[in-house]
Amino acid sequence: MLKLLKMVFSALPILAGSFAWAETPASEPSVTFTAKDAQLKWGPCPPFLPKGCGIAVLHGDPAKDNVDVFFKVPGKSTIPLHWHTSPERMVLVAGELHVTYEGQKKAVLKSGTYAYGPAKKAHSAYCASKVPCVLFIAFESPLDATPVEGAAK
Repeated sequence: MLKLLKMVFSALPILAGSFAWAETPASEPSVTFTAKDAQLKWGPCPPFLPKGCGIAVLHGDPAKDNVDVFFKVPGKSTIPLHWHTSPERMVLVAGELHVTYEGQKKAVLKSGTYAYGPAKKAHSAYCASKVPCVLFIAFESPLDATPVEGAAK
């Protein structure tokens, strides 16, 4: 047993070196934001999304890989069926959001809920709260949203 443990621990540096970890330059500043920060720059959403929708880039470039955003939609609004090229890693920051991925049951997200959306899997959502729904989303690929043709708006 001791021999096995020594083999495992001696291999750890080799195994650790085999994983592809994203390197962040030490010169890059760290950042922190809340969804209500005045310094956030909210930009428009694609036209198929609800009026009053906004996207604030938290880190990265939306045209490049690995971008983090806040996505905000007004309360009681519907997000039509659409898909993204990238998988989405999400945490609901505010509101209550009902999300339905094709072929799956509706998921009810409340503040603090984590959700994962596979790449190119169509989904729709409804902000069930009176207050806006704010979702933190991490995209692996450049930010996009493609509406599903013929889906109800």
